[in-house]
Amino acid sequence: MSPGNIANTVLRKYREITGRARRPEHFFWGISSFQMLAMFRRGMFYAFLSIYLRHFLGLSVTETTLFATGPMIANILFQTFVWGPFSDRRQLRRTLIVWGECLGGAGTLGVWWVHTWPADRHAAGYVIIAGLTLVEVFWSMSNIGWSALISDLYREERRSTVQGRLSSVGGVGRMLGIWLGGLLYDGMGLKYAGWGFYAGALFFVASGAMFISVVPMLFVPEGGIRKSSVQVSAAAGASDRTPVGVFGIFLAGMTLINFGRNSIAVILSQYLVIGDGFAVSSRELSYIFNTQSVAMIVAGLAIGWICRRMGDDNVLMLGGALSLASLSVLAITGDIKMVYVASFLRGVSEVAILSSAYAFASALMPPDMRARLFSLFNATFFLSWGLAGTLIAGPIADLLIASGSTQVFAYRMSFVSAAAVTLAGLLVCGFLIYIFMPRRRP
Repeated sequence: MSPGNIANTVLRKYREITGRARRPEHFFWGISSFQMLAMFRRGMFYAFLSIYLRHFLGLSVTETTLFATGPMIANILFQTFVWGPFSDRRQLRRTLIVWGECLGGAGTLGVWWVHTWPADRHAAGYVIIAGLTLVEVFWSMSNIGWSALISDLYREERRSTVQGRLSSVGGVGRMLGIWLGGLLYDGMGLKYAGWGFYAGALFFVASGAMFISVVPMLFVPEGGIRKSSVQVSAAAGASDRTPVGVFGIFLAGMTLINFGRNSIAVILSQYLVIGDGFAVSSRELSYIFNTQSVAMIVAGLAIGWICRRMGDDNVLMLGGALSLASLSVLAITGDIKMVYVASFLRGVSEVAILSSAYAFASALMPPDMRARLFSLFNATFFLSWGLAGTLIAGPIADLLIASGSTQVFAYRMSFVSAAAVTLAGLLVCGFLIYIFMPRRRP
């Protein structure tokens, strides 16, 4: 029996026992549990992988960004051309999530095993990059199913609130994951730096979290929309659909904002641990990153109310401005206390941007094209984690280091470039929100 059939059977028995109606509120615990586990393994695994590649396996700054670039390109290609069209055609959401997490968990174990084969550490780094790229083909099933499922289950006016609540829950999971990652990275101080990856502990826990995250999804409905809804949407006519120009400008602005703020995601941990800079330990690095987690928890609880008061478009601009402020602080400060402030600002901006942009994007999409258009929207976010670092932050740092600049100065110039790209995205979104769209209204 397939995972999808098992899920339907379990969900049917659950409803028979509880007698509950099929309402979104009854499924939030399942969705939030999945989100917590997903953010737990992402925080634990990716917060320290960059340091492992750079300082244990010996890759350059630009090379370390490839562990996000390759996988994210694979993720977006398969979301856009394979899983998005498949999800819309079959109206399957939860099934893709279940299969994606199971196959991703198995693939993660394989990546650890194969990366221990090469005697050369540099080659082992590239095995991780190639392995995670292959695994991302299957994780992309989960990503597109998740994006479309939230819009299927919740009305437009509820989506920013739901995203905020999920961000809070995810922040708790991320906090626990980063805390555990800081402990496992050097074996709680009893082993060498990098032990958690090389010995496999971080791979094992991350894989286990993916398998466990499937369980709460078994109590969530499949999602999708009824054929009658698709027909109604199609019959609404072109006048009810968002003009291509509006969605295109929105995607351009989000690409610049996400590429700017996330171009430092991979290299930030490297910057904080270098000896001639802040030289933080893996334990203190987890505290800095968890300041962002705390901010995500707090902001997530309030973001729904803020979006209702200010509007999704204004909150999106606010989130971009806070992200710009955090990058500016990192570029100029030499005080570790201000690094914590910047981390807090990054957490607030993360929730504000994700919640408001998701709600803004979902309102622009016709329901029958939801998965395909979300694959384009997701591309602005997923590609920013790696491609932005490979094209912007990584090369700038490597070129400056090669030319004789100090590592601290090189990394700070990367932060300056990230701030400039974020500012460009804010200007594009501001043009769309405050000039272009008002002129199109009657």
